[in-house]
Amino acid sequence: MKFSANLGFLWADRPLPDAIRAAHAAGFDAVECHWPYDTPAAATLKALQETGLSMLGLNTLRGNPGENGLAALPGREAEARAAIDQALAYARATGTGAVHVMAGNSSGPRARAAFVANLTYACNAAPDLTLLIEPLNPHNAPGYYLNSTGLAADIIREVGLANLRLMFDCYHIQIIEGDVTRRLESLLPLIGHIQIASVPDRGAPDHGELDYDFVLARIAELGWQAPIGAEYLPGDAPDFGWLAKHHAKGHRT
Repeated sequence: MKFSANLGFLWADRPLPDAIRAAHAAGFDAVECHWPYDTPAAATLKALQETGLSMLGLNTLRGNPGENGLAALPGREAEARAAIDQALAYARATGTGAVHVMAGNSSGPRARAAFVANLTYACNAAPDLTLLIEPLNPHNAPGYYLNSTGLAADIIREVGLANLRLMFDCYHIQIIEGDVTRRLESLLPLIGHIQIASVPDRGAPDHGELDYDFVLARIAELGWQAPIGAEYLPGDAPDFGWLAKHHAKGHRT
């Protein structure tokens, strides 16, 4: 099984190129990030080429403090689309395969209409890339528009474009809805990326209320072959024993 280091949390105290090199040294198969825009794309690309790692995904900007994204904010379409354009340009310059379009904090039918319109814009602007949307739990992201897998699936079907996919973060989904493996099974045709972290502390995926020995084995049984994103808080003494363990498992893909 392959894993991607989420550099929004792992080695977040280092410049992005150095974090990419650290992920390679730790044995990760790929990387992903949150907001790389302070780092010139050329420097990111150089580190990726040096290490042979690919960048799987990055996020659109959050907007103003507390907004957590722009795409579902009615009346903010120009800003949302500028953020989408920025993310698409950075993704193309670094060979990144996916962009997570952040919805923001909002609710109601006008928010849905704005989200659908902005996602349609993003998908049409980037037929060569995958656009991702991710439900976030109310403890970490109170007021976030996209707050369930059901709503995410409805939005994906309404947009109706093949390059719009679901980012299934097991940490968020366990807190929002639970029943993680059955939801993975039912939503698999819509999923574009999977992420993991322990619940409830968002630490390494080797403890807590989710049994990742079981969950990861089931993901492999379902035929998932892309790297799984390790988006977790590493704590003061990072230990990647879990990574070596699952790399060595018989269900490696």
